[in-house]
Amino acid sequence: MPLDNSKLAHINDTAFDILERIGVSGAPEDIRVLALEHSATERDDGRITFSRSLVEDIIAGACKRVELPGFIRDRGIEIGGGRVHIGTGGAAVQVLDAATNTFRDSTLQDLHSLMRIVDACDNIHYSLRPVVARDLEDPLTLDINTAFAAMKATSKPIGTSFFEPANVTPVVEMFNAALGGEGTFKAQPFCFASVCHVVPPLTLAEEACGVMRECVRLGMPLQICSAAQAGATSPAALAGALAQGLAESLAGLVLVNMMQPGFPCILAFLPFISDLRTGAMTGGSGEAAVANAAAAQLLLNLGLPSTVSAGMTDAKTADTQSGYEKGYTIALAAQSGADMINLSVGMLGSIMAASNEALVIDNDMCGAILRSVRGVEMFEGSIDLDMIEQVVTGEGHFLGTAQTLDLMTKEYVYPSLGDRQSVNDWLESGAQTVWDKAIARVAEIEAQPAPSHLPADIEAALRARMPIHLKD
Repeated sequence: MPLDNSKLAHINDTAFDILERIGVSGAPEDIRVLALEHSATERDDGRITFSRSLVEDIIAGACKRVELPGFIRDRGIEIGGGRVHIGTGGAAVQVLDAATNTFRDSTLQDLHSLMRIVDACDNIHYSLRPVVARDLEDPLTLDINTAFAAMKATSKPIGTSFFEPANVTPVVEMFNAALGGEGTFKAQPFCFASVCHVVPPLTLAEEACGVMRECVRLGMPLQICSAAQAGATSPAALAGALAQGLAESLAGLVLVNMMQPGFPCILAFLPFISDLRTGAMTGGSGEAAVANAAAAQLLLNLGLPSTVSAGMTDAKTADTQSGYEKGYTIALAAQSGADMINLSVGMLGSIMAASNEALVIDNDMCGAILRSVRGVEMFEGSIDLDMIEQVVTGEGHFLGTAQTLDLMTKEYVYPSLGDRQSVNDWLESGAQTVWDKAIARVAEIEAQPAPSHLPADIEAALRARMPIHLKD
């Protein structure tokens, strides 16, 4: 792991110092009043600061385990305690079209297609909106359709975002109607809101703070995001970037718990990295891997539910660069105990583009990464001296033992797209690349019956009363 105990303590203490000494600017008046009513202080220049004791008290009372049910409840996940979950995320504006091998603007249908593939992928646990539907311009229409397309595509937990606070209510009303009536979504909140509450460095985002308040009022779990870019909107030194990012994340947690103590809130601490030669964001660098793994460590150390980013390759196609950048960034985040790993699958071009085929390839990779998180498991009979003696004095191999047969699908994980044939067998079977297999797998998923968790009569009623643009 990137941080030993002394580094953890130093960065953690510095984050508290930042909140106590520097604080945050840009607080809307209602947030300013709320903070001051709860023992925050205001500097002469208007910055709102939080004492260490205040922040520690709020952390102590904050929600440590966030339940994210699915639309089908038992497809849900529990966030907190270092249980690793992998999902989509981001706001890509292009997709890589496998049929033409060209990039084009992303659409609402693309969003639905990506999330439908998530529904069929065993190693992807949730789906936060990966692309923006650029064929919709009105903000309210976009927010409603983004939420509808995600809800229709998968019964796993979903995440969405909002342009403005007023857009939360109609989306929650839609979710209530989908589940069966008033109050049903609050009882089964299958969708969380991803809210960038802060504009780094250390400036609150007015609209996002309003969205946060609406989500708290209506019972939509929050994933609050700090995404400073080291060398641009946070210090170039990774330690400094981590301290600032942790402070920004904790500031959001403080505000949410001032709104409602113990409200389900996940900290999306996403330390982005600059390529200092150009100033552009790099998602696949070794620094990105280290910084996000360290972010997971810092939040786990505080006992807080965490989200980090990984798998944000700078490659434009699912090539060797994409594979190695995704592999080490996601693996390091997982090994560091990130509860949620956003932006991790299906993304290309420094999260500016998405790909159905990359998504199924990444699902294959994540099966192996999740197996690595399980580590070496000790159980009754895992070390059997009698069996070893029997084999070495008999057959001379373990292939036919009862233990081998029993553990074949318990201890071992197998790729569905990755190839393990001999060279000759691979050539004779058609010499298909992983990209070839991914194209076939996407076609197979799209040919299957669509998920049916959203009843047809309820969908029809929603389409009749709301501006739904997704093709039926």
